[in-house]
Amino acid sequence: MTSDPPARRRQRGPRPVPAPAAAGNDAEYGDILAVLGQQLGEKVAQATDPGGRRRLKGVHFEYAADPRSVHDMAGGAGYSLASNWFTQLLAQLAVANSITKSQLCVFLFVAGGQVPGTGIAQYTQQEITDGLNKIAAQKGGKMITRSTVNRAVQALCGYNWVEKAGNGRIQINVRLWFQGNSTAQHEVLAEIGDKHAHDPEAFPYAVGPEGAHQEELDLDFGSEASFRGRKRTG
Repeated sequence: MTSDPPARRRQRGPRPVPAPAAAGNDAEYGDILAVLGQQLGEKVAQATDPGGRRRLKGVHFEYAADPRSVHDMAGGAGYSLASNWFTQLLAQLAVANSITKSQLCVFLFVAGGQVPGTGIAQYTQQEITDGLNKIAAQKGGKMITRSTVNRAVQALCGYNWVEKAGNGRIQINVRLWFQGNSTAQHEVLAEIGDKHAHDPEAFPYAVGPEGAHQEELDLDFGSEASFRGRKRTG
């Protein structure tokens, strides 16, 4: 009988790190994690081996800030996206007295109360009136009337900023102000387009008041230095 061949001795040493199967950035991360895992394994072996000169007392990980973290906004009503051009246009129209204070207040109140992802605000005119008067009632200030709110809503519809949707619902012009992501906005725009036969002059296009057109504000702060240099004469 012949004896079995002697088993080959296993060579000691670090085990080869398997190549990551993923490609691109995933491959790089896989390689890094494999190296870290190997080093951590060696540290654990030293900690449990009586012959090791140093013991592993702990592992500390530090994480960078997550760029996908949510916004930190005041209040519990979330936040909306507004057109930067329209935001500046509101300020221009207010300074030029091209819109009334009641129109501006009614629009901002309604736009801030839209149901996320729909562009719809569920308000009756009485609820808008009561909502706008909340702080004025507490401080004994001048309050807006329901008839004024009614006129403001009519004007805002004429500007194509809002549209009545029936049953106390108000459709916000979601090209100007929208609470939700871009997918939801495009879905709402498609529904509005179907409702108006995709007329480019209908809601939500042709934004008023008349004379309002899209332009960049030219803010010239170059005169600040000369203004500072003036002496007071009176």
